[in-house]
This record gives sequence, C-alpha cells and structure tokens, in this order.
Amino acid sequence: MTPTWIKQTPTGIVLSIYCQPGAKLTKVVGLFDDSLKISLQAPAVENQANELLLAWLSKQLKIPQKQIQFISGQNSRKKRLEIWGSISPDQIIQALMPK
Repeated sequence: MTPTWIKQTPTGIVLSIYCQPGAKLTKVVGLFDDSLKISLQAPAVENQANELLLAWLSKQLKIPQKQIQFISGQNSRKKRLEIWGSISPDQIIQALMPK
C-alpha cells in the first residue's frame, strides 16, 4: 500500500513533508499527520532549512536538485514538494522510509 505522504500525479510525484528545523541531524524521523517527518540540521532562518531539505532530498533520491520543487509551504513546517524525472514512487519510498 502506498503511504499517505506520497501521491503520483500526471506531472510527477508529490510529497507531503513535515519539517523540524534546528535538529542535531538531518534525517527521516517518521510520520506526522499524513506527512513524512524530517528533522533538519539547518535553522528556519533565511531559507536555510528549505535549501538543506532540497539538497538532502536530492542526495537521498539520487536525482538532480532541479527535479524537485516546492508546491507549497516554503514558510511553513508543512511542505508539499513535486518531484519529476526518472524516479518511481516505490524508489522514493525505499530511499526515504524510516529505518
């Protein structure tokens, strides 16, 4: 079954993410309100947390950062991002599921 935080759309794959800035490590923490909860090492100041989130997702998913964009939530802990390119929802789930 597909988790509630990931949805396939005609244009790509949408992720619902809940961010916790200012953490000790950047990592997936678990689930929170139908979103994937990710702690971010960067503070929520001057877009640092958003930039770290994009860079971290790019690295985890092994895709270029330009294939990830915000749909909503740049100024909120709840974010929606769209990913496109040659990656499947299953590959994303595999790369991001809490271990």
